[in-house]
Formats: sequence, C-alpha cells, structure tokens
Amino acid sequence: MDEQATIRPGEGDVLIVVDIQNDFLPGGALAVPDGDAVIAPINRLANAFRHVVLTQDWHPAGHASFASSHPAKAPFDTADLPYGPQVLWPDHCVQGTPGAEISPDLHIPHAQLVIRKGHNAGIDSYSGFKEADRRTPTGLAGYLRERGFRRVFCAGLALDFCVAWTALDAAEAGFETFLIEDASRAIDTNGSLEKARADLEAAGVRMVHSTHIGGA
Repeated sequence: MDEQATIRPGEGDVLIVVDIQNDFLPGGALAVPDGDAVIAPINRLANAFRHVVLTQDWHPAGHASFASSHPAKAPFDTADLPYGPQVLWPDHCVQGTPGAEISPDLHIPHAQLVIRKGHNAGIDSYSGFKEADRRTPTGLAGYLRERGFRRVFCAGLALDFCVAWTALDAAEAGFETFLIEDASRAIDTNGSLEKARADLEAAGVRMVHSTHIGGA
C-alpha cells in the first residue's frame, strides 16, 4: 500500500493511545521531551476512529523497575532482573497518584477500554499486550480478536519504549500494524530510538503520519 494514500479507518480498525499520563508530560516524573506535542494530533486522530483503546502505566510503589528500588543505581542505569536486563526509571505512574492519571487534555470520551499495565511489582510492562517477561499477557490481544479488529494504529508515549513494544506485539499477534510517528515522541536513551526503528521495520510495522489517515 502506498503510505501516502489516505487510510480510512473502518470497523476493523482500532487506535491504541499509549500512556498519555501526567508523569510522561512536561513537569512529570519521567517527562518525555516534547511529550505534550502528541496530544493535539491524538485528539484529532481519535475523531477518525470509532474504536479507541487507552493504555495506562500503573505501578505499585517500590516497583522493581524503579531506580530507587536498587541501592547504588541511578535512573537510566540497567539492572538484571529475573526476566533479563531492565532499564531503571525514576519513580513514575504510581497507582493512585496524580502523575499516573491520564492527561485531562486528552479528549477521547468514546474510548472503549483502558488497559492498565506494570501493576505486577516485579515485572515492568512497556507493551499494552505483554509484560516485560514476554510471557504474561494483559488480555489485550484476546479483546481485539474477539471484537474482530484487523488493523491496529499506535500512538503516544514513548515511541522507543511503550509505543514501539505495543506495536511490535500487535504485529506479532497477527494484526496489520501502523505507528503514527507525529503522534508519538521518544525518550531516546542509550540508542533506544534507533533500535526501536530497526525493530519496527524488521517486524513490518508501518510508520505513517497522521495526515495519511482520512478524517484526522
């Protein structure tokens, strides 16, 4: 398909809006550079989709992915957890805190599902589909299949972590998958953005601009 051609979302299409939460926006505990710039294009995109799903990072205090849980470690260091290497983050999106709330500037009243992830204290969860152990499902793939969706469009924060992993898992689950680049922003730590782009290309995820989507 010519990526310049207009994509017109239909009944088989779903928009997944990833982690538009206060802690990932300017002033938040883990602010993504220019993160607030995604809100306007996502609000516009959502009007083109009848079906929208939101994801929400939802960590208990003292989560294993927090640098504060590892003496002598600093944010953005790595640690070996039982499931493999883990980037350590500042405490963020702690359950019930203002930072964990979805941004009030996000206007998607017709969103049909909120998937909370990262709630297992010992396992991080970038993807909306599988936790970072790559074995524990969130149930999202089953939900999308049962609803009959065929194409998945991903946008949000951060492109090189939660958005990319969600898109990769959508493709692995058999959905035709798109990542909307101008409606996403990256953290880009230790080459993470370059790696994410390579992984997405290898998986067949299509990078598109919101102007390619009819009605957006």
